[in-house]
Amino acid sequence: MTIRRGAQRLGLPRLDRRQFLAAGASVSLMGLCAFPRAAAAATAITAGPASITLDPERGATPVLAYGGQVPGPLLRVRQGERLQFELHNDLDEATTVHCHGMRMPNPMDGVPFLTQEPIEPGTSFLYDFDAVDAGTFWYHPHLRTTEQLDRGLYGVIVVDEPEPPRVDRELLLVLDDWRLKDDGTIHEDFGHRHDLSHEGRMGNFVTVNSAAPGDVAVRAGERLRLRLLNVANARVFAVNFGGLSPQVIAYDGQPVAPHGLADDRLLLGSAMRADLILDMTGQPGDSHAVRDDYYGDGPQGLFTFRYSQDAPLRDAPLEAPIELAANPIPEPDLQEAETQEVLIEGGARGFMEEASFRGEVYPARKLWREHRKAWALNGVAFDSPLMEPMFTLSLGRSYRWVIRNDTGWDHPMHLHGHAFRLLSRNGTPVPRRPWLDTVLMHLDETVEIAFVADNPGGWLFHCHILEHHEAGMGAVIKVA
Repeated sequence: MTIRRGAQRLGLPRLDRRQFLAAGASVSLMGLCAFPRAAAAATAITAGPASITLDPERGATPVLAYGGQVPGPLLRVRQGERLQFELHNDLDEATTVHCHGMRMPNPMDGVPFLTQEPIEPGTSFLYDFDAVDAGTFWYHPHLRTTEQLDRGLYGVIVVDEPEPPRVDRELLLVLDDWRLKDDGTIHEDFGHRHDLSHEGRMGNFVTVNSAAPGDVAVRAGERLRLRLLNVANARVFAVNFGGLSPQVIAYDGQPVAPHGLADDRLLLGSAMRADLILDMTGQPGDSHAVRDDYYGDGPQGLFTFRYSQDAPLRDAPLEAPIELAANPIPEPDLQEAETQEVLIEGGARGFMEEASFRGEVYPARKLWREHRKAWALNGVAFDSPLMEPMFTLSLGRSYRWVIRNDTGWDHPMHLHGHAFRLLSRNGTPVPRRPWLDTVLMHLDETVEIAFVADNPGGWLFHCHILEHHEAGMGAVIKVA
């Protein structure tokens, strides 16, 4: 067995650690699957085939899994500690692991050929870096991602704050969809032409923690911390809490000033996360359904909070602060920031006339016919992580990107190795200017983001609708 090693420390401050509050440490999911917690030291995780039951009516589903389970083992450390896990590849093809949303040294980013060599079958790689930011993150392959991830290769990473908010319980809710046949197996039509050029690979069966929508047992008066993640290849979830009034405390793992949800809906594009504080204000014996209502085919049930018959834990909501301390992200200097523009083009319903691919300019139809590329960023269709950078950024300089979606589809755009401020949508300032690593862009929308290019190396910028990335919507940026 070959073990590849590599770890460089990112030049970010190491934080002092204080004792983690026991009240917020436990992970419990009643009525749905719970996650075993991985050890704090270096953890061995194997990627390989497994079988799980997603839909009891269809029977067992052959999947790919980390540690034989979907989601994979929960990786959990405290802020400032090192995250160490060794990935052993028991698949019949190469793979890598990308720790989505985490700011890490470039050799740990998991992008094949750009940051590391692929992990070949029968070999291992040690991922080893400081967890500089507290928050909710996740891990998944970055090689043949459309298929490997959709077959079940993903897991959750939690980096605990030195002083987390006081809650009674914490719940992880991992949202996904699957394209299943009647016999429970996964449809093999990966890379379907329609998925590549339209909205991506949409499943026909939604799961929460790889289980059919079900009940979450709660107690009146308790305070919950919800960590929600969307790991679907393409589906956007609009999680409608229907009057429960949760308070958002983080997006994409990054703290934000606590606030309620407009219309009770939390919008999560592919790869996006949110942390919420929710006081269970119902009465013993009550129930409350939480649904997804993003698409026009009617609400889809996600889970139902079912109150036990026990007496309320408390008579009034817990009086304890919920705002999280900021992570050590450098603030962009908007006065001195260099402005760069990114144009997203292509796809069905689009107006892209031509694009460059491997140094040659193609009419859009010929590009699609000969290379199955339907999308472009700044006129260039993604080839491989070894392509020429779209931008070369100066280390330590602030940048403002104006990104325009000139297509007929949604795009959750993800930047590796950095977090960015979301400044505006269509010229309107965004409240609280949240830090993100993935921004959901709607059709014909323009967003402004800003960040400091403080992490040297080559990094991907791409749509996290994975079929869009495969079909051209990606680029490399270089920070030097």
